[in-house]
Amino acid sequence: MSFKIDRQSTGELNPPGKFRQGSLYYLFNRVKTRIGEKLMDEMFSHPLTDAAAINQRVAVFRFFGEEGFSFPFEADQVALMREYIDSTSGKSQLATTVDTFTQKLLAALTKDGRYKNTLLQLQATIVTLQKCFGLLELLKRGNSPIQQRVEALLSIMHHKDIRKVLDSDIYKSMSTQTVSEYDFLLRTQHNDAMKDVLAFIAETDVYIAVSQVALERNFCYARAVNKEENSFHARALRHPCIAKAVGNDINMKEGSNVLFLTGANMAGKSTWMKSIGIGMYMAHIGFPVAAAEMTFSVREGIFSSINVADNIAMGYSHFYAEVVRVRDAALAAATGEHLLLMFDELFKGTNVKDAFDGTLAVTQGFAEYNNCLFIVSTHIIEVGEALKSLPNVQFRFMPTVLEGNVPRYTYTLREGITEDRQGMMIIENEGIIDLINKR
Repeated sequence: MSFKIDRQSTGELNPPGKFRQGSLYYLFNRVKTRIGEKLMDEMFSHPLTDAAAINQRVAVFRFFGEEGFSFPFEADQVALMREYIDSTSGKSQLATTVDTFTQKLLAALTKDGRYKNTLLQLQATIVTLQKCFGLLELLKRGNSPIQQRVEALLSIMHHKDIRKVLDSDIYKSMSTQTVSEYDFLLRTQHNDAMKDVLAFIAETDVYIAVSQVALERNFCYARAVNKEENSFHARALRHPCIAKAVGNDINMKEGSNVLFLTGANMAGKSTWMKSIGIGMYMAHIGFPVAAAEMTFSVREGIFSSINVADNIAMGYSHFYAEVVRVRDAALAAATGEHLLLMFDELFKGTNVKDAFDGTLAVTQGFAEYNNCLFIVSTHIIEVGEALKSLPNVQFRFMPTVLEGNVPRYTYTLREGITEDRQGMMIIENEGIIDLINKR
């Protein structure tokens, strides 16, 4: 089953985007090779929905981080090997020999560079295979969580044909007959095996890059449990892309699966909700999470509504865009899937009375979906009082500390419902009323 996250939620959490500074991809993109980058793209685009698969990937990342491996390959040599292996023609040994000798002859008679290019690609392939063999031998001794993968690749390396290639000395002159023989072995007879070796190099590139980021930033690896538990525990969870971000704890479980969040503007509610969504998304791709520890029930999707805008093309006002967003979330939840649903400042595009009624009704409705985790924030603190009769709702707020008439934000969660009402004070502090009255 594929993990479900729509364009709106993806834009709010900002996981992809290799060229987008501030994206999660940008944060982790330390890979050295193009094939490593492609694999990371695939991981980011396809979160896992199986707890065992997630925990297995986590174990691999953790192992590479603990062992402190450095990437042993040269990116340009890997690129040459990929070009070489991908350009297979399926020719017979005889046809390959004829083609190689023809290229060598043309190189001597004209400026044809195909033979020289083949030789360069072959030499890069040999060096890369030798380095790969060394890494595999090292991993075999380390009792890694990819032991079966390592043994399968070592069986390729120990095949008599590949051993012959591995034992070559690229610094010695190579005969045209040898070039044609190796060309046939690598690009035709054992082409699938060579592609598997390249896949392993890409995996290694990602494992090392991601685990290094985890160590540098003191991220943890989350533990996945089955979706039926419907729980989410994290300690010191924070936004991974904000320097010196404040971490907070969250503990949601069966019978306490709704979080009602209040706080003043700029108190940190939206950032905290994004931190939760990002943590959950990263955990589903097995990547490290910006937290001290985290355990979560696997979700089948994430649905957020944090930065909903109007839609001029469709003629939607801001309020109607919010309504459509809630409707889409209700349809998603009604499928019975185990989701994470997050709504920030519901119905801020309408009057206070309608916003109160709408926020209360929506929260009460979603609270009945015991298979989902639901988080909602609002300025309308009176809604919280009306929700206190629901046993599965927990109340948290982001406080504002007044230093004279100047608000200071701690970004640290507290239990309960806020009583902060500093909106008018901020307006006065900015001198807006005085500016208006002077005119």
